[in-house]
Order: sequence, then C-alpha cells, then structure tokens
Amino acid sequence: MQMNEFLAQIERFREGMGKYVHEMECYGGLDLSSPADVIKYCSDHGVTSIRLWFTDLLGFLKSFAVTLPEIEGAFEEGMGFDGSSIEGYQRIQESDMVAFPIASTAQVIPFKVGGSRSICMFAEIRNPDGSSYTNDPREVLKRTLARLKDHGFAHMNIGPEAEYYYFADEDRPSTIDRAGYFDINPVDLGDDLREATVFALESMGIPVEYMHHEVAPSQHEIDLKYQEALRMADGLQTYKYLVKEIARRNGVYATFMPKPLFGENGSGMHTHLSIFSDEKTNAFYSAEESYHLSTTAKQFLAGVLDHARELALITNQWYNSYKRLVVGFEAPVYIAWAERNRSALVRVPMYKPGKEVATRIELRFPDAACNPYLAFAVMLTAGLDGLDRKLQLQDPMTQDLYELTAVERERLGVQSLPHDLYEAVQVAERSDLLRKTIGEDVLDKILETKLADDEKFRLYISPLDLEQHLEL
Repeated sequence: MQMNEFLAQIERFREGMGKYVHEMECYGGLDLSSPADVIKYCSDHGVTSIRLWFTDLLGFLKSFAVTLPEIEGAFEEGMGFDGSSIEGYQRIQESDMVAFPIASTAQVIPFKVGGSRSICMFAEIRNPDGSSYTNDPREVLKRTLARLKDHGFAHMNIGPEAEYYYFADEDRPSTIDRAGYFDINPVDLGDDLREATVFALESMGIPVEYMHHEVAPSQHEIDLKYQEALRMADGLQTYKYLVKEIARRNGVYATFMPKPLFGENGSGMHTHLSIFSDEKTNAFYSAEESYHLSTTAKQFLAGVLDHARELALITNQWYNSYKRLVVGFEAPVYIAWAERNRSALVRVPMYKPGKEVATRIELRFPDAACNPYLAFAVMLTAGLDGLDRKLQLQDPMTQDLYELTAVERERLGVQSLPHDLYEAVQVAERSDLLRKTIGEDVLDKILETKLADDEKFRLYISPLDLEQHLEL
C-alpha cells in the first residue's frame, strides 16, 4: 500500500468512527449502572451484538457475543461456557462455568463489528452454584483490593505507560517508520493510528494523558490517565484490544511483545501506583518527610523491592520478557529505587508543589504482555507486606547502576531480577506471597505453563545456533 493511500485510509477510518460515535451519542463513555439501563440503551440505538469479555490466566482477552433478546436472561442467570477450554480455568470433569455481564462496565465499541452495532461488557465468572470463581483473574484483583480497607485505605490508583510496536504485517517484524523519541510527522507514520486509537479510547470512557513515538523505530506509547486499579485493569485490556484491532483494520500489525527487535529497545509498561486514604487524601504524600514520601509510601516501596524477584513471573511472564530486561536498553534490571535515576527498578517522580495527589511510585520493570489483574494484585500485596512488616526503605541509588561492576553492586547489596524465565519460575515457586495472593491453583498452573514455555524455547535450535556452532 502506498503511503498516501495508507494515511488516507486511516483518516477515513477515523472519520467513520467519529460519525458512528456521534450517532450512538456515547463519546466520553456510557454511564450505565443497571441491566435495565443496558437493555434500554441497546434497544434505543439498534445494538444487535453484545460482547461479553473476560480474561484467561495468561492475560488474553476472551469474548463471546449474545443478541439483544438473550441479554436479559444473561443478566439474571448468566451464560454457560466450557471452562476447561480456557487457559488456567477448570479441569474437564468440572468444566461448567457461568459468565454474568457487569452492567456498569458497558461501553459502545466505536466501530461496527461484523457490520453490527456492538457494545462490550466485562463479565463476572461464577461456578454453576452461583458462587464466585476464585481463580478468575478479575476476581483475584477484587479480592486483593478488598484488603485495602483492612489497612485503613480507600483505593489504589494505577497509571500504566504501555509501549508497543507497529509492523507492516504479522509474519515478520518489518517496521513502518524510522522515527525516534518524540519525533513528529512526516517521519512518525504511526501518528494517525495513535490518534485514531486515542479517539476510540476516549469514546469508551478511558481518558488518555498523552501519546508519542518511542525511542525505537515503529515503537509507540499511549499513556492512560490514572484510575482506580480494577477499572484500570479493565481499561488496559480494552486499550490493548483497540491498539491491535485499529491497526488490523488499517492494514498493519500491532504487538505488545516485550522485545521484538534485536538491538532496539524493548516495550515495557512503567506502572505508576499510589494509595489513597479517602477520595482526596494521598497516603503516599508527606510534607515533612524526606522525598515527600510518607512512612506508608516508604514501607510500601520497601515491600515492592523486597518481593521484586518473586513478582517477576507475574509482571514479566514470557520467555521473551527477559530479553528486554537486560542492561543497555533503558530497561531496569537491578533492584533499587531512585528519584531521577532511570536505571533503578522503581522511580519516585519528583514532587511538584501543589500536586500532592500525584505523589506516587513508578515500577519500571513490568511489561504490557502481563495479565494486568494478576500484576496489580501482586504489586499491592507486596506493598502491604512492607506495611505489615514495617520494612525500612534503603537510601535511593544515585549512581548509574549499569556502570557498576558486579563487585560494586554486591558491596552495595544490590540484587537483580531473575536472569531468565526459568529462574523466575524457580523464585516464584518458593513464594508464599504469590500463593497467598493469586491462590495455589493459579500459581501452580502458571508454573506448569511457564516451565513448558522455557523447555520449548530452550530446546529450539535458532538460526544463531547454526550460524555460530554448525562448524563445530
């Protein structure tokens, strides 16, 4: 496809979305609270396809559609499905599961799906007896967030910066531009795709802070405005769907693969996190304490650092994830914290007077190919463990960790994340914190799946193997 034709196609697509959203009267997202609201909206606007979304163990979004005449029954009795066919769900002898749509999550999909007007809703997964299915990743996060009240907190805010690549097709990583960090048109050929994606996000009630071209060619980032953790996990799943689907509809391929290109930066998901005592009071802020971090923030951060090696299997779950987590490509490896030092695992953004609500920590090691429900849950549990144990936060690391020798890092007591997926599995297997957070069944299934992944990649004979060793 010629470049002018490509850009014109994106413009037509964006205009089509705009007309569709205007016709559906939904820009900024629907504000529905009950099944009756959803049914009325669908009936009034001719919605014929209602998509129910949920997430499997590895973070892949799953979906099935129901028609308008069936949705009332879905709200009342749920929709049955075969749980044994979903990664990490039930065994074959106890496979029946039921999905109940959550009316408050209903949003209009800002383009027609199969020619139909469509809305989507996240679903609550239950057992046939009506009880909550404890292994559902969304339920894991809900259960973990409930612990905040036990510690006197109201909610946790999350703000992710999920990076991704656009490629010419899905078969090989052929870039569509040679732009770099913050470059603009005409070299940034993904700008129109990003704009269309931002429009789609905001039309579905997911606010965006900003977007830009990233460091590597064809690498991009759209930053979602912070939200309460469960809402953000839903929003992040929607974001990944929209990025990939809008790219597909415009003839390119989007991927959140952590390290798709040799010699270029990988794609991470820097995750900003804060905890509030009530709707307006940031429990991480202190006017008197050092770095403007409260004792709560310092103990929470100490807990995250203390458990970072355990968290890695959840926040960086793929064999490829550990090809991103290497020195030299702006990815954190060493377990330390800092204010301005971006080589550290966790960064504390500088305090700005009058911006107390923005006091937060930034976890720089996760990637967007994680399961956000499980990732946010284990981040929270690690931090709460720091509070429970009143962990002491070490001084910030002001040196460039990448420049230190192994001896110097050992002298400073600086550990590193697992070197590869196999080490991450070994560390996670011994983690009481993970078992307590995501459950014995979920962790065992993840361990089994990831050991199989490691074995598959370890046994693969790569072109580099042949290039380097065929002469032996």
